[in-house]
This record gives sequence, C-alpha cells and structure tokens, in this order.
Amino acid sequence: MKIKVKKLPYEKVKALPAPARVSPKRPARFFRFLMKSLGAGDLKATSFENIFTGGPEGFPDEPCLILMNHSSFIDLEIASSIIFPKPFAIVCTSDGFVGKESLMRNLGCIPTNKFVTDVRLITDMKYALEKNRTHVLLYPEASYSFDGCATPLPRRMGVVLKKLGVPVLMIRTYGAFTRDPLYNMLQKRGVKVRSETSMLFSREDLKEMTVDEIDLVLDEKFTFDNFAWQRENNVRVAEPFRADGLERILFRCPCCGKEGFMQGKGTRIFCESCGASAELDEFGSLAGDFGFDSVPRWYSWERAEIAKEVKEGTFSIDCDVSILVLRDFKAVYDIGRGHLTQDATGIRVTGANGELDFTHPASASYSLYADYFWYELGDMICTGNRDFLYYCFPDPAARVPVAKARLGAEESFKLAKSSRKSADG
Repeated sequence: MKIKVKKLPYEKVKALPAPARVSPKRPARFFRFLMKSLGAGDLKATSFENIFTGGPEGFPDEPCLILMNHSSFIDLEIASSIIFPKPFAIVCTSDGFVGKESLMRNLGCIPTNKFVTDVRLITDMKYALEKNRTHVLLYPEASYSFDGCATPLPRRMGVVLKKLGVPVLMIRTYGAFTRDPLYNMLQKRGVKVRSETSMLFSREDLKEMTVDEIDLVLDEKFTFDNFAWQRENNVRVAEPFRADGLERILFRCPCCGKEGFMQGKGTRIFCESCGASAELDEFGSLAGDFGFDSVPRWYSWERAEIAKEVKEGTFSIDCDVSILVLRDFKAVYDIGRGHLTQDATGIRVTGANGELDFTHPASASYSLYADYFWYELGDMICTGNRDFLYYCFPDPAARVPVAKARLGAEESFKLAKSSRKSADG
C-alpha cells in the first residue's frame, strides 16, 4: 500500500486550510459488502474462524463499542467479516484518508491523529453510535504490536467508556501477529488465524463500575504474548525468512551494547559489531549468544535499559531526517530535510530553513507513533498536534531504530507522570 506524496515548501503547507469537519457516515450495505469481500481471500487462506464466548452468538442489534487488539492488517478483515451485515464505524489513523477521503468516509471511517489529544473523537464516536445507530470499532492500542505483546493503553479509558454508555465487546485474535508481524517486511507466513468475541461490559456494568475498575479489566484483557502463544500451541513457522527485519525490534546488542548493528536475516539475528548471533526457531524461541530465549524478553530488557537512561538523563536520539507533513487529506507534503532530537523532556523537530521548530513534551502523550516501512517509504517516527503531523524518516546511515524512539517516549511519559505526582504531594 502506498500514499500520495507531493513536494511543497513548508510555508505553503502551513497556509493550506485544515480539512472540513465532517460527521461520520453510516456505511451503506454495498460498502459493508465491499469490505467483507475484499478480505475474503486472506481469511480463507488462514482457515479463519470466530467463536463467541460467554454470551449469545452474534453481535447485538443495539450499537456497541467493539475493542480489538491490533496485530496486522488482517484485523480489519476479521472485523469486517464477523460484524457483517451490521453497520459499523472504524476509528482509524488520519493518514489512511490521504488520497481516498470519499471512500474512507463511505466505509464509515472516523479519522484521528495517533497519540494526539483529540476531544472531537469522542463526539464523532457518540454521533456514530447515537445518530447513525452503528457499532464503533476501536483499536485502543492505537498501533500495531512490535514484539507481539500488548502495547500501552491510554490511561483512564474507563472515562471514555462511561461517556459513551453503550455495551462494550472485545474481539481477540490468535495467529494474526504470528502470520504477519510488522517487523517481517510484509512477508506472510502459513499460519491459521482465529478470533474470540466476548462481552466485556454491559450498560449496567459501566454504570456500576468505577473508572479504575474498568481500566483494570481492560489491562487484563489486553495482556498477551503472541510468541508465548505460538510456543504453547506448537504453531510452526517454517518459512526461511522468519527473522528478516528482526533488528527493528531487537536493536541493541546485549553482548556489546551497541545499537544499529543488529541484523535479522533468514532464521538468524546477529550483531555486525561483535559477531554474536542467535537462531529464531520454528516455534518462536531464540537460542544463541544473547542470553534471551524469546523476542519479548529481549525487548523488555531494551525497555528497562532505556528507562534507566531516561531516569539518568542520558537517553537521546539525534539524527537528520526527511520530513513529510500531514495537513489535509489530499497528500502528505514533502518539505525536505530536517533534524530530530529526543530526550527525556520530549521530541523536537526542526527544518525548512528554520521555519519549522516543533516540540512535543514528554508529558503530552503516553506513547509515540512509530512504524516500519510506512506506506513502503521507510521506517518512521511521527510527532505533531491536531493541526499538523510530522512524519520523520531517519537517514539509514544514522542507524536509528524507531522502536527506540517509541520506548523512549513511553518511559519519558512515565517519568514525567511520576514527577508530577511527587510535585503534587
């Protein structure tokens, strides 16, 4: 999948009008059928099946909020298949509207900027639920999982659920990550995929439970480890490319400590600096020189190391970048070269001969939008606000892992939050 890119000076991008505010559409039956049909081939190839647990079969007639874990593009195909023929709106990233706004709106999509405070989103979701009488599909993690484990959820999601006041269901997938993990360069594996759909909260539950109680349930339901699931269920991934791109997650060598020298190729991951290596076997386990037997354990170690650097004030990213800007849905605008720095205080992006100087404080968001091979353009770090998003592509020669930026943002937010609590007494 690609995205429309247009070269334009930053001063002209700033002068562009913002997209008009449009209420969500109720998708016509034709578009619901289209969504279901487009994903049919993928689902058939995975022998897909869904089961309803802990309640009646099928989706309720009354509008509900549907929460779903986010592993790969097949998630949307799954939802479109099992919710059909009932209409539903989809909360999706704004860049998905570029070059195809009319189609996306007719499909019922609601645009939002990832990890940017957007109070309008709740208004749009209420409109879809109450005025359009449609279900609303939301991926509360906001981004694909990097390491096969749940990504952080926004705090106090219970406040949003209480405001919406509708039943909440969950679709939990199994095998979707293992079939097509984001790091593996869009190479699909021969893995079966299934899902379970269950009721999380009734209207009465939401009225009676506190926000903290709701958040605890969400944290429990969105706790998983897809690599552990693969091992425990003997799910074989025999493809010889299963470690391709693994350095996108496992970017720091536990043996020599260097970053940007890891390489995942074939079935191995190795360090170009010190020569240490490990094998990723057919059941998702690691064996070799690095001291970790699974990808999530290695990734957790990287997080702990970055958390330590954040607390000590030594965490930093400093690199030249190419910058694309999202202002409207006609294109993303190439404004040329710039510079990105990140430390425990936040992220700063500069460029356009001094015209661009944007700072995003660490306390402003609990995570960061980072992606691999974004629209086939490259690995990307995104920051911005409700009006402008800056998609920054580090120079390959700088060996900057975008996963490090996401971990740094999450750990810096935690530190800022704890410091704020201490200051408040």
